[in-house]
Amino acid sequence: MNFWKQLKTRLTQNLANDPKAVEEACFWRVDMHSHLLPNVDDGVSSPEETLACLQQMAAWGIQRVITTPHVSRDWYPNSSDMLRAGQLELQELADSHGLALQIDVAAEYMLDEFFPDLLDKNDLMTFGKERYVLIETGWAAAPQQLEDVLFRLQTKGYMPVLAHPERYTYYHADEAALARLHEIGCLFQLNWLSLTGRYGRKVRTQAQRILHNNWVDFIGSDLHRAEDLDALASLFTLPEYELLRSQPLRNESLR
Repeated sequence: MNFWKQLKTRLTQNLANDPKAVEEACFWRVDMHSHLLPNVDDGVSSPEETLACLQQMAAWGIQRVITTPHVSRDWYPNSSDMLRAGQLELQELADSHGLALQIDVAAEYMLDEFFPDLLDKNDLMTFGKERYVLIETGWAAAPQQLEDVLFRLQTKGYMPVLAHPERYTYYHADEAALARLHEIGCLFQLNWLSLTGRYGRKVRTQAQRILHNNWVDFIGSDLHRAEDLDALASLFTLPEYELLRSQPLRNESLR
C-alpha cells in the first residue's frame, strides 16, 4: 500500500473511532498559514498531497483554508497573478472531492530588499477585511529597519502579521524586542507545530512563553507536507492545546 492510501485509511479510521472529537479538534475553524499550492515553494509537491492535507483539515473541523505560499525574490519569486490562479485550482480540488472547505490564497512575504517595491505598488496578497499581511524575516540575524517596514505597512492600510515569531532564535533571549513589536501593532502568528516540539525544545519553550504572555493573535499550521499531519494531531493531547483557548485568537473573524 502506497503512502497516500495508507494516509487515507488512517484518516478514515480516526473519523470512525471518534468523529465528534475529531470534528471539534480545531476550534479556531480557519487555518491561515500553510503551503498547499503544489510546486510553487518548499511546500506540497502534488495535488494528491494537497488533497490529503485538505481532507485532514476538514476532518479536524477546519472550514476555511488560507494557504500562503512563500514570496521572496531570491528563492520563490511568485507573482500575485500566478498565486491567484492557484486558488481556483485548489477550490475545484476540494469541491470535486466533497470537502466543505472555502479555499483562499494569500502569501508569506520575506522582508527582503525587494519587499518595499511590492509595498509601494500595493501588490500584496492579503487576507481578512482588515487586510492582514503575513510576513517573515531571515533566520540568521535580527532584521534591520523592521519597525520602519511595519510603520509603512500600517500607514498604507495593511495590518502586519509576523509568522512564527517563536522560531527566530535571535528573539529567544530578547523578550523585550518581541514585546516592542507587539506593542506597536505587529500581530503574532504561532505555528501549531512549534507547540508539538517539531522544531526542537528551544522553539517549543519560546512558543510556550508567547502563549503565557497572551501574544498569540493567530494559530496556523504552517503545513508543508502530509507527513507532518501526525505531528499536528499530537497538539490535541498537550496542555498547550487548552492554553490556546485563552488567547486573543483572530482566526474565527476570518470565517
